[in-house]
Amino acid sequence: MFRRRRPAIQIKTPEQVELMREAGLLVARTLELLREAVKPGITTMDLDVLAETHIRDHGGVPSFKGYHGFPATICASVNEEIVHGIPRADKELRDGDVISIDCGAIVQGWHGDSAVTVPVGEISAERRRLLEVTEASLWAGLAAGVVGAHLTDISHAIESHIRSQGRYGIVEGYGGHGIGTEMHMDPLIANHGAPGYGPVLEPGMCFAVEPMVNLGGKDTLELDDGWTVVTVDGSVSAHFEHTFAVTPQGPRVLTAIDEGREWLAKLTGSSSS
Repeated sequence: MFRRRRPAIQIKTPEQVELMREAGLLVARTLELLREAVKPGITTMDLDVLAETHIRDHGGVPSFKGYHGFPATICASVNEEIVHGIPRADKELRDGDVISIDCGAIVQGWHGDSAVTVPVGEISAERRRLLEVTEASLWAGLAAGVVGAHLTDISHAIESHIRSQGRYGIVEGYGGHGIGTEMHMDPLIANHGAPGYGPVLEPGMCFAVEPMVNLGGKDTLELDDGWTVVTVDGSVSAHFEHTFAVTPQGPRVLTAIDEGREWLAKLTGSSSS
């Protein structure tokens, strides 16, 4: 009888985690710039140009551009688009939209990856609540990423928070991943599942965690462009993501300006150093 092979997880030295922090900070500051730029009338291509210029001007290389043929620096997914939306010059944002902006950068060979969903102008209370629930579920997952935990403890924490907030569709088939010298590495991190399974977390492991949550059902469809994933029922979706490192002091969120201290302190009563 053969045992199923567990995924190999890259372990980083403290020095390598510091290099990932440089990439993560560049991604964080790029997303801050884009968040401020989001307004009715701007196009998703305008945002892409801003992102690429900022990343290259600050010594980084866009992770996404050219990745398996992807043509842009960011993924810009509007309303019912869940992930992997391709920026377009004719895609203008409108008041009431929500846009998921996913961004990655490489610095000295190390990757950072993060995403945020941003309201465009005034959005409905229902959409705003979706954004709040999705972002909070991300932080619940990050808080579970401690030394000695199992990988699916992250998945379970994400799902548990979402389920506690009402009826939402948790996207399946897409999720978080290992990250380091490549953008996507083993293992896949689902946004649902039972706790206590998978590899035990060790210092030096780094992961990108990214819940995707729909106002309607969970079913998805990939469009003919080969990239954009949408909700089958046309409902609005939200997507948040951070890259973090497992450390003896707790999760260190490499793509948050403050390394996640504020959010993690609210959830756990303490913060990583």
